[in-house]
Amino acid sequence: MKARKGGRFRSSFKLKRKGIEVVGEWKTVQIDPNLFAEEEFRDIVCLEELTDYKLVSSSKVGKVKEKRKAESASEEGNEEVEEPVVPPKKKKKNKDLRSQTDKGNTTDAEEIDVLVDKEGNCNEIIEGANCEDHGHVTESMSSRRDTPKKKKKKVPKNKASQAQEALPSVATSKKVKNWTTEVLSTSTDQKADVTAWKDLFVPEPVLQALSYLGFSAPTPIQALALPSAIRDNMDVLGAAETGSGKTLAFAIPMIHSVLQWQKSNNSTARNDSVSKESHQHHDETRWENEDEAEKVTHQQVEDSGDEDDASFTTGCVKVLENVEFESNDETHTVDSHKKRPLLGLILTPTRELAVQVKHHIDAVAKFTGIKTAILVGGMAAQKQERVLNQKPEIVIATPGRLWELVKERHPHLSNLRQLRCLVIDEADRMVEKGHFLELSQLLEILNDSQYNPRRQTFVFSATLTLVHQTPTRVLQKKNAKKMDKKTKLELLMEKVGIKGKPKVIDLTRKEATVETLTETRIHCNTNEKDYYLYYFLLQYPGRTMVFANSIDCVKRLSSLLTILSCDPLPLHANMHQKQRLKNLERFAERESCVLLTTDVAARGLDIPNVQHVIHYQVPRTSELYVHRSGRTARAANEGLSLLLIGPEDLINFRKIYKTLEKNEELPFFPVDAKCMISIKERMNLARQIEKAEFFNSRAKQHNSWLQQAAEALEMDLDDDMLMGKKASEQEESQKQKMLKGMKKQLKHMLSQPLFKVLMKTKYPTQSGKLLLPQTSVGISALGAVSKKQAKKKKSIK
Repeated sequence: MKARKGGRFRSSFKLKRKGIEVVGEWKTVQIDPNLFAEEEFRDIVCLEELTDYKLVSSSKVGKVKEKRKAESASEEGNEEVEEPVVPPKKKKKNKDLRSQTDKGNTTDAEEIDVLVDKEGNCNEIIEGANCEDHGHVTESMSSRRDTPKKKKKKVPKNKASQAQEALPSVATSKKVKNWTTEVLSTSTDQKADVTAWKDLFVPEPVLQALSYLGFSAPTPIQALALPSAIRDNMDVLGAAETGSGKTLAFAIPMIHSVLQWQKSNNSTARNDSVSKESHQHHDETRWENEDEAEKVTHQQVEDSGDEDDASFTTGCVKVLENVEFESNDETHTVDSHKKRPLLGLILTPTRELAVQVKHHIDAVAKFTGIKTAILVGGMAAQKQERVLNQKPEIVIATPGRLWELVKERHPHLSNLRQLRCLVIDEADRMVEKGHFLELSQLLEILNDSQYNPRRQTFVFSATLTLVHQTPTRVLQKKNAKKMDKKTKLELLMEKVGIKGKPKVIDLTRKEATVETLTETRIHCNTNEKDYYLYYFLLQYPGRTMVFANSIDCVKRLSSLLTILSCDPLPLHANMHQKQRLKNLERFAERESCVLLTTDVAARGLDIPNVQHVIHYQVPRTSELYVHRSGRTARAANEGLSLLLIGPEDLINFRKIYKTLEKNEELPFFPVDAKCMISIKERMNLARQIEKAEFFNSRAKQHNSWLQQAAEALEMDLDDDMLMGKKASEQEESQKQKMLKGMKKQLKHMLSQPLFKVLMKTKYPTQSGKLLLPQTSVGISALGAVSKKQAKKKKSIK
């Protein structure tokens, strides 16, 4: 652990009291080569000790530095100084705390992390540059006497832990950018009255957070779930409509369970720490106050192992030889994991939902000090492993990445027997046959080798009790069973591993959708769907989500609407995870915006003020229809759902209609036929441009790949193998001219107003203003539907 000559140690925490003035030299310590075979010590390069040094006050360190600057260049700079200088870039330093491993590339500088012991022993640990967070750390023989000093040392620790709590989130650290912040800060009342929550046995720190967030009263699902979960410690199966607050219904009991565990463990930990202090065989050197500076004593540490194994003792570093080093490391890691096991696990079907759940839990656990971590695919696994090294009490994960880390036997995920709460969000989707193979493997472990009889299980979904009518051909078979709500829940409990009698809460309506949702439809041909979509987006601007069944469809619509200057935001599984989150954030920020998405965004996402949901293709199942439509009309707000039904969608539409037991027919959405001519002109021209650009780009990609492969193999490429054949320069330039001409024509079309008032007159009026008839421009989509329905009722009368 050698530092640069004339350089200084940089500490990740602020050392305000003492510095080290190096007098002698760093010497190499011989280590048994077998030690490097251990996985925990794979990053150790060497171990060096310093025996000859002085401890000086921080003020003297500064003086030494000034003296050295004044000295001539010929003088040898043998003194090595540790100075409590705070790095200028605090943000970068905080990020380094998260990993707690130094970058191995820099050989000229080392970092020493001074950590504060959790139990209050206040032993300082100096961590080597290449040691892993879960590896052995050498303990210094020093602790502080007075309580004020403890507080001063703990301040940076708290700051670091706050940084570590904030950093694990996949989304950007800026709160303004995340789509969940607007939902969590809807109330202007920063100190809401939370007396309605007190009867539900909600812990005091959580009540404080709820008051701060402005959540004055619980929703029906929360009011029914919380007493059974917190007071009676029961498993809960909850079915409630979309946007009803299911996340807090399982988050608050989980936080309560973690707080109870911490409370019971703190009392035992205090007793253990008292007994440990009384049985200690070695004296520790203490840091003095600035008044008592320079009074440092060096005492020998008694060797806890064999007498033959010598221990090198200094006032700075304690180095143990291989036998003791290995055994001590094992006990250290085991003890630390016993102290902070994984207590809560939440499984979600999509990455975006996991991010959202994490933000909601962090907001409610703001005053508890509970750490959370997120494990999802699409992000660096190494980063997530480092976050797990912080031993968070609650982990929110998608099954794939969690199973990957469980298989790698990460220490924090190795003992799931201590798990107090298990949550399966959107459970009906998670346990579907043919989906989430990793989940079934995880549940097998949790209900077999890692089973905890005291564990609480929470299962939530908006379509938990939605039952499909079994086809007659299936019922005619010998062992066929008619599926009802009870049978469906029993099967689900069996798969999840709920063994006792759970609390079942079903607040869903017969129709499964929300009362405040207005459902409409448009029947058209498949090639006409583009016209109606474009018409709707122009006529009724606002926050609109457009759902399609395939990624190819989303890509095609994205390029079409981009050509028509609608600026859509795509979201699908083939996109990079950071881009997916960025698009969600942008969608939540903009007042009028279009999100083109597959069913990856259908479940759970709570994006504020989504006014319209358009089903460009009818969903394949009733559950998907309910969840898609549930992105709007959330938390008692109004919303509109529009189905674009082509000939191929009729079968799926009838199935949904039958399953949801709709009494009335869905109303037709009103369309102004006068505008459709110019809409079709624009869309047809945009289609031609999109088709030409698509084929050009595809041909270029294909041909460039072939040419690269031919060059690598040193072969000649035939023109017949090229896509679209090799066009002459004249043909190519002609194509480009045509494309430019079409773009220019479309630009001119887009500059013209689409919704014109068709009344013309030469004659001026007396007032100087021409009174024009009211047009549909300015009326909302919901207003247009209700207006049409009112007209229909009048005509019937």
